[in-house]
Amino acid sequence: MHIQCSWKNGMLLSATNGTHSAAMDGKKPFGAETELSPKELVVAGLCGCTAMDVIGFMKKHKQQFQSFEIDANVTTSQGGHPFVFTQVDLTFKMSGQVDASILLEAVKLSQTKYCGVSAMLSKAVPINYSVILNGENVGSGMAQFQS
Repeated sequence: MHIQCSWKNGMLLSATNGTHSAAMDGKKPFGAETELSPKELVVAGLCGCTAMDVIGFMKKHKQQFQSFEIDANVTTSQGGHPFVFTQVDLTFKMSGQVDASILLEAVKLSQTKYCGVSAMLSKAVPINYSVILNGENVGSGMAQFQS
């Protein structure tokens, strides 16, 4: 993997892998807050990584879902630099004709075996998750990867 990050203006940055790009911006008063911040992109990467695992598993098991989203709430340290994540809470929300046990297995496998972003982050910060199916809480757990 290779990423090049270039300054555009103010605190606006562009990161590219040569084919695709993503913009980042800082918080006011230093940045204009026109894009996600670098830390927000880390969280977005976590959500994207685990979402792809879950979607793939659900499709493999022929589950008919109509909607899927992940809400991430992140607590950060207070008091001084560097401000780091101290806790990540993920809420997986799915609706449709889905077997709850298959959805729970998909999330568990993502958070214990497959999601590389979660595996890296969980070495530094606890990642908790809950699973909501058709508006009902069907399970919860914590990211735990074997070293």
